[in-house]
Amino acid sequence: MNKTALITGATSGIGRATAKILADNGYHVILTGRRKDKLDEVEREILRTADARVLSLCFDVRDRNEVSKYLGQLDGEWEDIDVLINNAGLASGLSHIQDGDIEDWEKMIDTNIKGLLYVTRQIAPKMVNRGTGHIVNIGSIAGKEVYENGNVYCATKHAVDALNKGMRIDLVEHNIKVTAINPGAAETEFSVVRFHGDKERANSVYEGFTPLYEQDIAEAVLFAVTRPPHVNINDMIIMATAQANSVKTHRQ
Repeated sequence: MNKTALITGATSGIGRATAKILADNGYHVILTGRRKDKLDEVEREILRTADARVLSLCFDVRDRNEVSKYLGQLDGEWEDIDVLINNAGLASGLSHIQDGDIEDWEKMIDTNIKGLLYVTRQIAPKMVNRGTGHIVNIGSIAGKEVYENGNVYCATKHAVDALNKGMRIDLVEHNIKVTAINPGAAETEFSVVRFHGDKERANSVYEGFTPLYEQDIAEAVLFAVTRPPHVNINDMIIMATAQANSVKTHRQ
């Protein structure tokens, strides 16, 4: 019997790659994101290449009412979600705390923490009622270490790390798995968003070494969600070979 996975932030990068790899491996998928054209594109690609059902829901996880509207009324074949991938997240800005843009701060807090909570609050109770499920939270090396200029972004990803641990404790008695996947430098839209569309500056982040790619993280997610029922991957940190930690990268 096919399982169903819900992937937030599925329009690009890790979310898109994860949706595709899960569909290729027998999952029906619910895709969420803010860009309808991108959602439609991912849906078409999955339907063309995989034997899977797809439901696309265009909304912003930062909007609690929209989360409730779209995820609180799932029924029929989409009601029972086996795997929730909390992938939607972003970095916005890179500056010392005294120079930080408050709008950037709010965007990161609202997406990375509150959005994750809004979605989880809709899906986790149904998993509890069924006594089964798996929640995967996409964190970051920034949730393990703090680096210069990363202040608020690092704080939000540290919050994800804490929430992952809290979910694991709260949900263990209900037979629900909880996993954190924490990538290092991955070449996606991440840096373009962080630098507000400055592609030249974004590209410079990955110069001189081979970074992670979205497929690398999607494969890790697939590994985590396909372990036997008695096995839970609590926490995984994935780095490029050339990146020792958040501040040390060997560039050629």
